[in-house]
Amino acid sequence: MSSSLIGRVVLDIVRVLGAVMFVIGIVWILQGVNILPGSFMTGQIVWAERGAAAAVVGLGLLVAVNWRRPA
Repeated sequence: MSSSLIGRVVLDIVRVLGAVMFVIGIVWILQGVNILPGSFMTGQIVWAERGAAAAVVGLGLLVAVNWRRPA
């Protein structure tokens, strides 16, 4: 396996991880602020806070891995 292939695979994994963290964070925010009912997290503001942190980390991963540096 070449190092460029390994690098692309790692970047793809980080992209998927960032996207999943972002989506999960948004769901946690919506559950925490009682917009998306149906779990033990509904209406508990601590889950909105944790969701915001997860969404920010996920978005940060997506931005970092997709950042194009000038040539």
